[in-house]
Amino acid sequence: MDVITDNLGLYADGLLGTLTICGLVAVAALLLGVVLAGFRVSPVPPLRAVGTVYVTLVRNCPLTIVLFAFAFGLPEVGINGSYFAFGVTGLTVYTAAFVCEAVRSGIGAVETGQAEAARSIGLTFGQSLRLVILPQAIRAVIPPLGNVGIAMVKNSAIVGAFGVGGELYSVASTLNGARGEPALPVYAGVVIGYLVIVIPAGLLVLAAEKRLRVAR
Repeated sequence: MDVITDNLGLYADGLLGTLTICGLVAVAALLLGVVLAGFRVSPVPPLRAVGTVYVTLVRNCPLTIVLFAFAFGLPEVGINGSYFAFGVTGLTVYTAAFVCEAVRSGIGAVETGQAEAARSIGLTFGQSLRLVILPQAIRAVIPPLGNVGIAMVKNSAIVGAFGVGGELYSVASTLNGARGEPALPVYAGVVIGYLVIVIPAGLLVLAAEKRLRVAR
């Protein structure tokens, strides 16, 4: 345990780096996922097709392959950037597919009469989705979105393996590889770091589920 206590500052920096990555991905994936969910329930066939193809391809593709495509495939076609940018973008693209399905399930939980009533007063599809349907879908969406967020935190470790740097995975690489510290305590510290994020997040999701269950 001396390895952990002697390097608390490094672990703290890694924890902050992981939280930064997760925060950026959470915001971007939520925005992209909501747009994709709108595509999936759109009355316009081409938009539905785009949403369906995106979700089908991304959800059935391993995250590692998605990250490889961004980190090593894009530079081959002239799109260059940092591993941090590629890692955040790749994880966003991957997570957005699951956000989309969570939001779509919430939209499906809203009674169809609500959409019909919105159309009857002259609202467009976009207006009815934004002003009528999504606000009512929030209760059904929060718990599954919380689970998607927890999975995203754990997936950020795979992003770290691509040399993003500054997050918890890179702490293990630094201590175990560059400094020659024993692997077991080094990775035990990394696990503790992820638990510090995931356990409170899981408790919040459970609390939200109980609160929403009572509200219903």
